[in-house]
Amino acid sequence: MENRKKENYQMLLEQAKSLFEKESNALANLSNASALLKMTLPKSVFAGFYLFDGQELILGPFQGKVSCVHIALGKGVCGQSAQEKRTLIVDDVTKHDNYISCDSAAMSEIVVPMVKDGHLVGVLDLDSSQVADYDQIDQAYLEEFVEILLARTHFNFDMFRIEK
Repeated sequence: MENRKKENYQMLLEQAKSLFEKESNALANLSNASALLKMTLPKSVFAGFYLFDGQELILGPFQGKVSCVHIALGKGVCGQSAQEKRTLIVDDVTKHDNYISCDSAAMSEIVVPMVKDGHLVGVLDLDSSQVADYDQIDQAYLEEFVEILLARTHFNFDMFRIEK
C-alpha cells in the first residue's frame, strides 16, 4: 500500500512538471493543479487553494463542493497553517478544536503553506472522506508538489482588478 502511494505521488510530480513546464499563469496552474490532485487522490472531497490577499485567505481554484470563501489567519486548519507557515495534518477533523467545517463529508485534512521568496502566497488544502488519510508520505510529496507549482508559476493577480 505504501509503495503504491509513493508511485502515485511520483507520477503526480512528473505530471505536474510537465503540466507547468510551459505555463506560468497562476489561475491556469492552480486550476489544473487542483484537478490533478483530485484525480490522483480519489478519497479527496476537496482539493484546492486558498490565496493570501495581504489580510486573509480567499478561496482560489479548487475541486469539490461549495466551500468557505474567507479564512482569517490563525482560524481553522488553513489559517493556522498559513500563519505558522508549516504543514498541518489533522487525522480527525471532528476532534480538532480549530477546525472550520465547510463540508460534512470531510474527515481528515492536510494543509501545505505556499511560501515564495519568504512571502505567503496561500495554502494547498486537501480534505479526505477517510479518517487519518494523510501521513508523512503525503506531506513530503505534497510539499514537493507545492515547490514545483511555486517555482513555475507567476503570481500576479493585478490583471484581475477592475478599474472603476
